[in-house]
Amino acid sequence: MTAESQLVSQGDLRHRFCGKRVFVTGHRGMVGAALLRALAPYDCCLLTRSSAELDLRDQKATREYFRGETPEIVLFAAGKVGGIQANSSAQADFLYDNVLMAANAIHAAFEFSAQRFVFLGSSCIYPRLAPQPIPEESLLTSELEPTNEGYALAKIVGLKLCQMYRRQYGVLFHSLMPTNLYGPGDNYHLERAHVLPTLIRRIHEAKVQEQAAVTIWGSGKPLREFMHVDDLAAATLHIATLVDPPDWINVGSGEEVSILDLAKLIAQVIGYQGEIRTDRSRPDGTPRKLVDCASLRAVGWERKISLREGISRTYADFLRETKDGVVRAQ
Repeated sequence: MTAESQLVSQGDLRHRFCGKRVFVTGHRGMVGAALLRALAPYDCCLLTRSSAELDLRDQKATREYFRGETPEIVLFAAGKVGGIQANSSAQADFLYDNVLMAANAIHAAFEFSAQRFVFLGSSCIYPRLAPQPIPEESLLTSELEPTNEGYALAKIVGLKLCQMYRRQYGVLFHSLMPTNLYGPGDNYHLERAHVLPTLIRRIHEAKVQEQAAVTIWGSGKPLREFMHVDDLAAATLHIATLVDPPDWINVGSGEEVSILDLAKLIAQVIGYQGEIRTDRSRPDGTPRKLVDCASLRAVGWERKISLREGISRTYADFLRETKDGVVRAQ
């Protein structure tokens, strides 16, 4: 099916979700919560379970849940996630937990006749030295980034399971590969969080404590792409209306920034006047990671929230969550 016919046939979001039983996994995480916000205007039956209520690593419990609730649409945002330090130090945990969750949910969705399964992966699935910007077809063409290989392999397994169930059984299971995400409900743990929320917290604390400088890991030269999580949620619903979506599609902002410039931008938003220093004894990770969003544009969607606007919103959310005592830092 051509991109043009996709645009004509995808229909109205309200029509596509109206009356549907929609299971959002990982609803207490940043991405899952954004999906709930995006779905709120539509007349659908939202199904959620916390990890304490339903451990997706447990095949029997997962099957029983799908048997009882029979979701028609599954938006899979569950996962064990973390920043470069957490990923590199617990590779086995990230691989094992994420493979089990994906495999159990995908098979249960198939077994109990879900109409659509949308698997949210990560752009870290692509090779460390993939062409830039990274096209979808670069998957599995060379070695992964070693610092997050376990997590990346788990996301590749989920993507491939969706693709192979679709090929073998004709089910509408497909995947999105988002770039680096940030926004309300992010994790601000200084060791286990991703780079952008970590920088927000560290620079905020440096301002409050009147520190003269903030030191960031590595040279500051690696380039990264960031997308506000509400943009991802909107893109997910858009793609979930496509009649014949790609097996997987990149979702990004199309804009990249060096880690050093990111830190400086965050400092500007926060109003921190101190120095931003680099520590070259620490690892940089992948030198550049920008996803090719040509396929996303072809089906009629582009990002709406600029990086500066998104950081401003996120910092306001961080201050509010801190004041209310609900900021995530674990």
